[in-house]
Amino acid sequence: MKKVSPWLLLGGVLVVSAIALRVQGRLWICPCGYVAFWYGDINSAGNSQHLFDPYTFTHVLHGFLFIGFVQLLWPRWAESSKIVGSLLLEALWEVIENSTYIVERYRSETVSLGYMGDSIINSFGDLLACLVGVLIARRLGVARTIALSIVIEIVLLFTVRDNLTLNIIMLLFPSDAIRAWQLGN
Repeated sequence: MKKVSPWLLLGGVLVVSAIALRVQGRLWICPCGYVAFWYGDINSAGNSQHLFDPYTFTHVLHGFLFIGFVQLLWPRWAESSKIVGSLLLEALWEVIENSTYIVERYRSETVSLGYMGDSIINSFGDLLACLVGVLIARRLGVARTIALSIVIEIVLLFTVRDNLTLNIIMLLFPSDAIRAWQLGN
């Protein structure tokens, strides 16, 4: 039996992810009817509806984490398989992140009060950001990738008052003090 190309597998997963997101009620594009390349206002209805936004940088961090995870668990895989494995994890995350439970959790426990889930185009932008993260991490190595992760987290913290670390904290252990700070109170 012939082995399936990792890139063909990724293509299939992307199609299945798009279908799963659509079945979950996610729209292809922003309900506003257009797609912006960049949308920077995280406190509006356009958040997570366009191709890229400030949260794109958290998906670059996913790329750092997922390639590290794949490298640790499957060090003998071919490099292309490691990249595809990382993107498969990101595709799985996109489907989970856009489930009704997680969307409602974001609405109730984080600063994303009006969050309605990602558009499918935004989810694909997140997958591209993850790929960029994987490629950067492979080039920089562990120490410089960790340093870059810290820089990204700090920049997001001070520019949009949110980052991957705060997202995780607020989803798992909501804090009224953090939420108030994020809202500028």
